[in-house]
Amino acid sequence: MEATAEPAKDDLAAAAAEVARRDPALGRLVDLLGPPAIRPPLEGYFAALVRAIAFQQLAGRAAAAIHGRFLANFVEGLTPEAVLALPEELFRSAGLSAAKTASIRDLAAKTVDGTVPLEGLEAYSDDEIVERLSKVRGIGPWTAEMFLIFQLRRPDVWPVDDFGVRKGYAIAHELPTLPKPKELAALGELYRPYRSIAAWYCWRANDTVLPTA
Repeated sequence: MEATAEPAKDDLAAAAAEVARRDPALGRLVDLLGPPAIRPPLEGYFAALVRAIAFQQLAGRAAAAIHGRFLANFVEGLTPEAVLALPEELFRSAGLSAAKTASIRDLAAKTVDGTVPLEGLEAYSDDEIVERLSKVRGIGPWTAEMFLIFQLRRPDVWPVDDFGVRKGYAIAHELPTLPKPKELAALGELYRPYRSIAAWYCWRANDTVLPTA
């Protein structure tokens, strides 16, 4: 049975307050935006991973449109079996690239044959989940990290390769250049064990106008 831990709003508020206490730069965003409003998890780990693949290397609106067109093919629900039965041209007509089509089909195949079982995934550590999911073609650390943050609600994930996090960190801290992933990894130590919360505010820094005084 799949299970997703949903943190209480008070827990998110307390984590955000601690991030703000440690880092006044992100604290400005916490003051402006309040506690993080993390989108609800999807119903089912398979659906969450399909969404993560569809969103790889795309802006939110474009990715959401492609993902929505793809889901429209599954009137009886998105399942691994239904994905494998869908003609490849319908993947492409939804706007999925050949690489993402191959990734989603490989995820479905490995889920069905048990190579990458999703049942009980929440019982594993972050690193174990990344290792397991990386067996799927096209799923690397970034995709697994998005799954950890948004589906499993893991509180201490720091996606240093994510452009939005790097850019948001630079904006919030008024840096002239974006920190490199290795640099960001070290900078993120400040936020343990709430690095997922810090990442959320970095993402928001990209679309939030901060007061100048």
